Amino acid sequence: MEPDLAGGVAVLDFGGQYAHLICRRIRALGIYSALFPHDTTLSELKEKGAAGVVLSGGPASVYSEGAPSADPSIFNGDIPTLGICYGYQLMVRAHGGEVGKVDRREYGRARIQVVDGEGLFSGLGESLVCWMSHSDSAKSIPPTMRVLASSANSPFAAVRVSGSPQYGVQFHPEVSHTERGQALLSNFVLGICKTQKNWSMAGFLQRSVDSLSKIEGRVLCAVSGGVDSSVTAALLNRAIGDRLQCVFIDTGLLRAGEATLVRRHLGEELGVRIHVVDASEIFLKSLVGVADPEAKRKIVGKLFADSFEEFARAEGPFTHLAQGTLYPDVIESGRSLGPASVIKTHHNVGGLPEGLSLRVVEPLRDLYKDEVRELGRLLGLPRATVERHPFPGPGLAVRVVGEVTKDKLRMAREASGIVEEVLVEEGLYGSVWQAFAYVGEDQVTGVLGDERKTGHQVTVKVVESVDAMTADWARLDPRILERISSRITNEVGGVVAVAYAISSKPPATIEPQ
Repeated sequence: MEPDLAGGVAVLDFGGQYAHLICRRIRALGIYSALFPHDTTLSELKEKGAAGVVLSGGPASVYSEGAPSADPSIFNGDIPTLGICYGYQLMVRAHGGEVGKVDRREYGRARIQVVDGEGLFSGLGESLVCWMSHSDSAKSIPPTMRVLASSANSPFAAVRVSGSPQYGVQFHPEVSHTERGQALLSNFVLGICKTQKNWSMAGFLQRSVDSLSKIEGRVLCAVSGGVDSSVTAALLNRAIGDRLQCVFIDTGLLRAGEATLVRRHLGEELGVRIHVVDASEIFLKSLVGVADPEAKRKIVGKLFADSFEEFARAEGPFTHLAQGTLYPDVIESGRSLGPASVIKTHHNVGGLPEGLSLRVVEPLRDLYKDEVRELGRLLGLPRATVERHPFPGPGLAVRVVGEVTKDKLRMAREASGIVEEVLVEEGLYGSVWQAFAYVGEDQVTGVLGDERKTGHQVTVKVVESVDAMTADWARLDPRILERISSRITNEVGGVVAVAYAISSKPPATIEPQ
């Protein structure tokens, strides 16, 4: 059931991986925003109390047969509307303009020149660097539209329907790479839609506790030591108390000391009931000979589900399984409200098998990592847990490229520990989003002592991000990189070379697989 907006802004989802990020950016302005299916009608949006509508981007071409479309009534000017990328192209076509393939695809940063600095671009300056991601664009616009901004390859980079609160931008203001993108969204939401601030994380906490307290039966919660599952456990503990049973599954694919941290931070400090299950042997055995990353994710997901099922039968009855799924997990697994493409399957989203006997509870699935950290602070979680770097659900299985072996797992675990230790010592751990090392199949030649030796190369990855939907590689001082490299090659057996990853997301993902 879609939520009431109560004067907030609706985002119609056309399948773009940034669709939910638009909601996140609007909520950061103190305005409630929620995602709705792309074919939600104008009358339904008004019944929900929408003060404005944003049409998201998407992977389709607006002129293709069967391409998703919006209710035509949305374009009549009765409600403030902002079309982004695909949504912008829908708006252009709806008013009689032409959209087609561009001669030169725009992907990445592009500079736009602001032609009209009023309204949407008020106070943003004469030019902006924006994030483009499109192979289609407006070939022509109708006389009823006027140009607000242009770029070298997009003469109609931003438009407005004359005399109407309808705007379209070819670029993505919701992406952090776009300069003043948040200010542009603020101009639309606060200035054009004239919304009133009605959203806070404290309010989300209270609503969540009220909602979760209505769950009947006992809840089994997966905890891993990361901030997502820890916040999920703390939230449920506040809502249902001793009807919550947390389980930590030792898969053999985790960071060093994970079980100890979980027991101390959740069990001892917050009083959450936790049971530790050592399933490392079956996880590692099931991954023998498996090199495909999606296959590894599916295997880990199934084993997680099987482990919880087994525990539930032995210690139950339980009615629900709680998970710390966040929206980046959902959107990358292709489970948005729109026609999204699968980027990779997350073990706690697409990796769970159908027919799971426990009902799944995902209280954080509409949040991003920075929001989860804020929620964790409100719940009283220790700083060490709240600020801990993200760790993939399938664990080191996706930080070992190719077949998972005990030796490669050891290298990934030890090398990642060194990366984190150095960043802590340098005072940088809290200023970067994620830092780790992964191991591939590469065998390279090194020199240890006075003899040549063939060994593995590990790749260090340190990224900066706000929400994991986009990320950029951290420009670490060469001195720090040298420290990391020296320690890894000297302390991690079997490693003779260290590389540093300098790919951003997109086009890469943060995790190697």
